Amino acid sequence: MAWSEIVTITKAILQGLGPVLILFFVVMAASMPLGFLLTLLTRCRFAPLRWIVNAYIYVMRGTPLMLQLFFIYYGLPFVSDFFKAALQSAMVCALLGFSLNYAAYFAEIFRGGLLAIDQGQYEACQVLGLSRVQTTVRVILPQMIRVALPSITNESITLIKDTALVFSIAVLEILYYAKAAVTRTGNVFPYVIAFVIYLLLNTVLQMFFKWLEKKTAY
Repeated sequence: MAWSEIVTITKAILQGLGPVLILFFVVMAASMPLGFLLTLLTRCRFAPLRWIVNAYIYVMRGTPLMLQLFFIYYGLPFVSDFFKAALQSAMVCALLGFSLNYAAYFAEIFRGGLLAIDQGQYEACQVLGLSRVQTTVRVILPQMIRVALPSITNESITLIKDTALVFSIAVLEILYYAKAAVTRTGNVFPYVIAFVIYLLLNTVLQMFFKWLEKKTAY
């Protein structure tokens, strides 16, 4: 394959980079706060709510993400006219499906981070007269993020790779353009280009989180 053709194919595949980045940043921005909220709800004293949240986390982590995307994209529009109107865009379905799925995983990550914090710190905050909100925001949350950061890194890397799944519901991302190039040229090399793009994205992501770990280290 000539170099000029490789450049042309690479430019075509990079058209899918925008949707991948949108999906990544929006899902991270939505799923992490939602995951933390779910973590707090699993610790609430109202048992029925706690059971519902635990059941949600169990289902979202125990079923394939692609199947969840299919259910949202193909199934929910038949439930009501509201969903039919709200979920007309494949990208909206992808953002919703990924956010709901990753929130469940982040909930478990944050739960582990909270369990790693010594109970004495809660008691010390009470002695100092801090409210529960102040204790959570000023003392517990920063430590939890620091403890959970390696797991957050792994989940973020997985998210970049999982964005290829939205090809299954007609979102035009990197894999879509790579497959189109393979069909057009009769050569599998466009898949290699897509492979390199995903690898570079995750390399940059790992470098960022390593820097972040150093900045947040004691």
